[in-house]
Amino acid sequence: MDVAHKPRLLYFVEAMGGGVFTYIVDLANSLVDDYDVYIGYAIRKQTPEDYKDYFDKRVHLIKIENFSRSTSLIKAYKAAKEMKKVAKDVQPDVIHLHSSIAGTIGRLIFNGKKVPVFYTPHGYSFLMQGISSKKQRVYKLIEKICSMRNATTIACSPGEYQATLELTKKAAEVDNGINIADLQSLMDTTDISDGTHYDVFTLGRISMQKNPRVFNDVALKLPNLKFLWIGDGELRSELTAPNITITGWINRNSALKYAMQSDMFMLVSLWEGLPMSLLEAMYMKKLCLVSDVIGNKDVISNGNNGYICKTPQEYVDRILLRKKEDCQHLIDHAYKDVLEHYNTRVVSQAYKYLYQEGINKKY
Repeated sequence: MDVAHKPRLLYFVEAMGGGVFTYIVDLANSLVDDYDVYIGYAIRKQTPEDYKDYFDKRVHLIKIENFSRSTSLIKAYKAAKEMKKVAKDVQPDVIHLHSSIAGTIGRLIFNGKKVPVFYTPHGYSFLMQGISSKKQRVYKLIEKICSMRNATTIACSPGEYQATLELTKKAAEVDNGINIADLQSLMDTTDISDGTHYDVFTLGRISMQKNPRVFNDVALKLPNLKFLWIGDGELRSELTAPNITITGWINRNSALKYAMQSDMFMLVSLWEGLPMSLLEAMYMKKLCLVSDVIGNKDVISNGNNGYICKTPQEYVDRILLRKKEDCQHLIDHAYKDVLEHYNTRVVSQAYKYLYQEGINKKY
């Protein structure tokens, strides 16, 4: 591709924290040789303080001041004005919207006629558990209305793709992947000789989605084991078990060190897209125990490359089994899955194809 005439790729990302942040960093950095990459974003509590350092220096970062997780129509209107201005200034060849806030606003203000528009949900809001059926119907109705616009939804997992097909036929699937070269480099330079060993860990915001109550229940049932939650959040008070350590928000290097010092990864989420933390744990050769939800069960095949659990007692049983039996074949299978499928090389090639296809349709 002619470097002097690279197409311009504009991302809008309201939820730039946690797994979505890792996803955007890896994807943007993998595409910057072939595209002039711009990112309109917002800051969250879990966004690293040094977030700019994660990106290739050629990536253009543009802060959207009025991106908000709230349902304020005024905020949404102001965010829409900012997004339109950014698009006017950048003159992109492709617009890609990430997560529900940017996805809803963006599909309403960009018509997709002159510039192809893509949208990745990263976990549909209407698939949330723990909320009322009325809210689920409202969220699904919003997605249904927005799906009528001229945009292609790119699902990040097989389950999310099937959910998308219930809304629109303008759909594609590109499973999430991690940058294994960067992760391996960090692992090679991380000294864990002076750290504390943990039996079970998880990573993410301590929120309803990540289901801290069940994590706490499992820890209470296994008082002789050490549990670790890498992260922080509004439901921190639900983690009352004395054998749980909470790190608070820490940088990537520190989080990686904690993960490497732990034996098993447990993800008890109520809903997911396709969690980056799970893919990284698989690559780090941790036995993975996950909840039975879209995203998790798209990656983990029960008894083949990890375990899917439906109750706190099932997690307990699997953890105790790991302590008694060799589960190396599951761990090795999970590692191989990441090498062959869930990595940035595979993901970036798929996106290049979809973006170029979108650009070609303009002419």
